[in-house]
Amino acid sequence: MNILVIGRGGREHSLIQKFSESSQVERIYAAPGNAGMEKQAIRVPIQETDQDGLVAFAKENQINLTIVGPENPLLDGIVDRFLEAGLQVFGPTKAAALIEGSKHFAKQLMKKYDIPTADYQAFTDASQAKEYIHEQGAPIVVKADGLAAGKGVVVAETVEVACETVDDMLLDGQFGEASREIVVEEFLQGTEFSLMAFVKGEHVYPMVTAQDHKRAYDGDQGPNTGGMGAFAPAAHIPWDDYDYAVESILEKTASALVAEGRSFTGILYAGLIQTDAGPKVIEFNARFGDPETQVVMPLLANDLAQVIVDVLADKDPNLTWFEQACAGVVVASAGYPGKYQKDVCLPQWAEHGVFSIHAGTENDGDKYITSGGRVLLVGAVAPVLETALASVYRSLKPFDDHYGFFYRKDIGRLVQAKP
Repeated sequence: MNILVIGRGGREHSLIQKFSESSQVERIYAAPGNAGMEKQAIRVPIQETDQDGLVAFAKENQINLTIVGPENPLLDGIVDRFLEAGLQVFGPTKAAALIEGSKHFAKQLMKKYDIPTADYQAFTDASQAKEYIHEQGAPIVVKADGLAAGKGVVVAETVEVACETVDDMLLDGQFGEASREIVVEEFLQGTEFSLMAFVKGEHVYPMVTAQDHKRAYDGDQGPNTGGMGAFAPAAHIPWDDYDYAVESILEKTASALVAEGRSFTGILYAGLIQTDAGPKVIEFNARFGDPETQVVMPLLANDLAQVIVDVLADKDPNLTWFEQACAGVVVASAGYPGKYQKDVCLPQWAEHGVFSIHAGTENDGDKYITSGGRVLLVGAVAPVLETALASVYRSLKPFDDHYGFFYRKDIGRLVQAKP
């Protein structure tokens, strides 16, 4: 098989590493990719948004399967274009991807089909939103309706902060088109976790659980990011709650999308919270999570290419998992998720006993330099989580004394949702 992976981040590099293990895969292409992918894939200088260029490349290079990593191309309808061209692609159509593209749509769907989530109201008028916030009190959550690169969610500890956030989003256009509408929802207390599944129509094949660490700094402090590290499985989630999440959330959502004429194919990602009343949905994504993919894929015992081929053919892929733990820690550019400097040279880190997933790197001769906020993830697999984490943190020591980078020192601890 010739495989094309669309994207340039850590999620895509992790998928490429997994595809590279397959005896069925001859060539892997990454469009546009990053420097770290060059060990396993051929980089193609085509942007994720260039649908004409990507379709033409897939035809000219006899691509057997295309995987779309990032959310923006999905919402732009790239899967629809590939399907129209008769090309095999794994990902949701534009209509199905709306479950990530609009939080209001996702909330409406969950309410209609009785899928457990927080109570909410959606607003385009700032004064009405603030009136609702005063009625509900704090803590309370304010979300931009559309895509905001993982930064469009504010958990407000006070009514004042919540109202300021409303002004930022609705009046000042903080996230542009994405915040023309907002969702204000109740704050849920509990432990967050992620659950992804391979989906086609009403067929749902769940993966192991994972837990992401969104806040920038130790102690779960600072602004939300795209993810500073993760571990899998989230062993603190009881099996009964896992089964409930699969049946009452993932399977019901897949069926709901079919019923709405938006049948979903691809990866359905549920960001969940373990409450006293059981798991509830915080958000849905329409693609592999990042950085959860980086710690879930190493635990998959199956050939990933065969899994996707089976799912597309309506066959049960019979997923099997290594009974081990995987942990990954993200190294980020100083200043992230705010302004940060690019073209900073990375120190040499130890790679014995760990794996490295690149997210924001380019080449400068024989060295790597930064090109993004999240630079790379270093991960490890071990019989227990503590051993995996020890290997990762030992490898990351060269970054400790470098002004240009930072990483969290407490990945692997349970993350409680908090205001």
